[in-house]
Amino acid sequence: MRETAVYTHGHHESVLRSHSWRTAANSAAYLLGELKPDTRILDIGCGPGTITADLAALVPRGGVTGVDLAPDIVDRARAHAAERGLDNTEFATADVNALEYADDSFDVVHAHQVLQHVGDPVRALREMRRVCRPGGVVAVRDSDYGAFTWFPESPVLDTWRGLYGKVARANGGEPDAGRKLLSWARAAGFTDIVPTAGTWCFATPDDRAWWSALWADRTTASVYARLAVDGGHTTPDGLAAIADGWRAWGRQEDGWFLVPHGELLCRV
Repeated sequence: MRETAVYTHGHHESVLRSHSWRTAANSAAYLLGELKPDTRILDIGCGPGTITADLAALVPRGGVTGVDLAPDIVDRARAHAAERGLDNTEFATADVNALEYADDSFDVVHAHQVLQHVGDPVRALREMRRVCRPGGVVAVRDSDYGAFTWFPESPVLDTWRGLYGKVARANGGEPDAGRKLLSWARAAGFTDIVPTAGTWCFATPDDRAWWSALWADRTTASVYARLAVDGGHTTPDGLAAIADGWRAWGRQEDGWFLVPHGELLCRV
């Protein structure tokens, strides 16, 4: 089986602006205690490779294989690792539903913000489990759009969240994945599971400006924008109004935005 869901975000500059900000410290802290110098890691949905490279630096006698569906993004991740002088990384295109690796190939199988974008997350978790060795760990982390919260209250951002949910689900994904990870892992056959939660918070002037600008740009210029209009969920004028709402929120001196994530360490 190959992936049936459409990736809602695409790879517009505004999306990569966000993905390139991610590090092992701000996006995989729950996993770092599991790593040893010789750990072998499969990083699924590696994107531009910033988390992948950080993980590789933590396992100098091991290695990290980063995979993604998009060849251009894999090339970007490979270049990033080379720029950092890492010689224990490799990259390939791959589909989480049908990984071209033997059973028990990796000590850790990691996926950050992946399961919300796949059509069958339980199947994906089973495939991740297959390539993880006995005693190893499958580590997954996904945000939960329904639990995003912000201040000051903004009816426009309420509209944005409702629209995003409609578009993501029409594409075959699940934007409230964070709260569902535990149930998906249990359905996939895992029994030794450590569930936790983590957050991103955007509240300083610089963070507010960055977060609001990338979402304003994403709302009008990314693949998401096209899918929202072509799917009949909104109009270009509707998207422009939401982008203006993001910019207005970003100018609020007391603006605060919380992104919660579900996290799991699943022992194989």
